[in-house]
Amino acid sequence: MRLNGKTALITGGSSGLGAAMATRFIAEGASVVIADIDDAGGKALAAELGPKASYIHLDVTQEADWASAMDGIAALDCVINNAGITTAGNIEQITLAQFRHEFEIDVVGVFLGCKYAVAKMKANGGSIINMSSLAGIKATADLVAYNGAKAAVAIMTKSVAAHCGKSGYGIRCNSIHPGVIRTPILDKVLAQVPNPDEVYAGWVAVHPIGRIGTPEEIAAIAVYLASDESGFTTGAEFRIDGGSSI
Repeated sequence: MRLNGKTALITGGSSGLGAAMATRFIAEGASVVIADIDDAGGKALAAELGPKASYIHLDVTQEADWASAMDGIAALDCVINNAGITTAGNIEQITLAQFRHEFEIDVVGVFLGCKYAVAKMKANGGSIINMSSLAGIKATADLVAYNGAKAAVAIMTKSVAAHCGKSGYGIRCNSIHPGVIRTPILDKVLAQVPNPDEVYAGWVAVHPIGRIGTPEEIAAIAVYLASDESGFTTGAEFRIDGGSSI
């Protein structure tokens, strides 16, 4: 019960990493607000997780949605900016529209999440967890938009951490950088390439541990960052990547 009595909001919470984190947070005693644009999936997960889970519709790119979400929550201890997309393609392939769409969700969405989390939690402190990626640290030729977006999340996290520390808010802000994790986003990426089996095998090969990761392994580090155990941890990058950044 490491999160007993805490309330967390998780964007993109209806599936993949978000669902794994919501499930683990409930098991650790937290109340969880699942925020997503997938109303059917979010409501179903909240019902499955029981009375400590609830669902709200939240488009992370819309400031009005963030304001409404925060108005509806009495007290908040943790915000996890998890909602995101992955657009495959190199600099010659990606269109400007695709690039802007990637940044709108993965960067603007995190910016708004941090902005509204700080406003909500600065009186009592709390934890902001931003989902970046190994792609925010290590570049690859065919992920130019995703590399740029996740790198922006990493440095923005540090700026937020510095501001909250300087202001004495008691808010920690950290980023998680997963390697390749088996989630629905992964399936969408594979659907964009002509040789999915070859791409998948390549992903496995770059992880010295010999496999890709599971959502539950990312949920475990999120529990630490949301808990009081991480009270001296802010502005840090947590690489949960099977050794692929070695």
